[in-house]
Amino acid sequence: MSNKVVESTLAHRIAALAQLGEVMDLIGIGAAWPGHGCGLSAEEYAQLDDAVRRAYFVNPWFTEANVRHAFAAWSGLLKPEPLQNWLGAYPQLHQPRKTARTIGLVLAGNIPLVGLHDVLCVWLSGHKARVKCSSQDPALVPALFTVLDNFMPGTLDRIQFLTGTMGEVDAVIATGSNNTARYFEHYFGHLPRIVRKSRVSVAVLDGTETPEELAALGEDIFRYFGLGCRNVAKLYVPQDFILDRYFEAIYPWNDIVNHNKYGNNYDYTRALWLLDGVKFLENGFTLLKEDNALASPVSAVFYERYMEGNEVVAKLAQAGESIQCIVGHSYLPFGSAQAPGLSDYADGVDTLEFLAALP
Repeated sequence: MSNKVVESTLAHRIAALAQLGEVMDLIGIGAAWPGHGCGLSAEEYAQLDDAVRRAYFVNPWFTEANVRHAFAAWSGLLKPEPLQNWLGAYPQLHQPRKTARTIGLVLAGNIPLVGLHDVLCVWLSGHKARVKCSSQDPALVPALFTVLDNFMPGTLDRIQFLTGTMGEVDAVIATGSNNTARYFEHYFGHLPRIVRKSRVSVAVLDGTETPEELAALGEDIFRYFGLGCRNVAKLYVPQDFILDRYFEAIYPWNDIVNHNKYGNNYDYTRALWLLDGVKFLENGFTLLKEDNALASPVSAVFYERYMEGNEVVAKLAQAGESIQCIVGHSYLPFGSAQAPGLSDYADGVDTLEFLAALP
């Protein structure tokens, strides 16, 4: 295969993804079918929109609002310029591959579309994928690739979504809990692999945050009910920080407690801590507990006070392998934790580099 053909194929894939991004933007805002100009028939568009609406009945954490939010977030990434900037860092992708490997993918399902990035990386790198979707998110990613196959025919010949066993693969990318990660390491130990474990995210406050920044922190904490590895589960605050500032800023999220599963988690954790005599603060929809641990229960946030900034830096370095991202003035902007870029790889492991390097 000539380099010109390979580059043309990559350019076609970028164009197809940009077209998918336009559709995802429409779905994200709940727009009616705009006509054949979107690249889909009314029936095809309705099928994708139905997948969004049905997600809640499979997984009650996947509210329609959150699923559409995920679609809208992805639509901002699937544009020609971000895609070209991302893929431009991998000259290997512009070279002909002698052999397309079969990559086994085990996707997470804690938040909507969390596994989409891995599948796109395999597709863009010219490999084939055998994909095991999470039972918590079995339909959204396959629905998107069905649409993508309209824009780039042959896509579904290379991306296979499985309901049974994975079968023979040449490499693996698997995401799960710490327990399942040990299983993955054992089961796939003979293959090139990326195995991801549980991680959490934290915020470092210095006390100079504006009310607007603290309000944006609510997005980092409560989007997708706090179930993502990029959701902030722990706050580091100065010794003299007034916690009422935090409670006041996040109050617009108060309706979250009316979601049945979130509300049950709130009631359960609150009752458990009361029975155990645990000291905590609350505001009717979230719990705040002083704790050195990183991972807090759903509906709760831990906090830890510090005297000097270097103290926090040392703790963050020590816990580095357990932290996905950090929000704060010296880190990611408040409100951006759940808006990663295309090159913000999970666990800091470059997925495309891994795939491009396979022989």
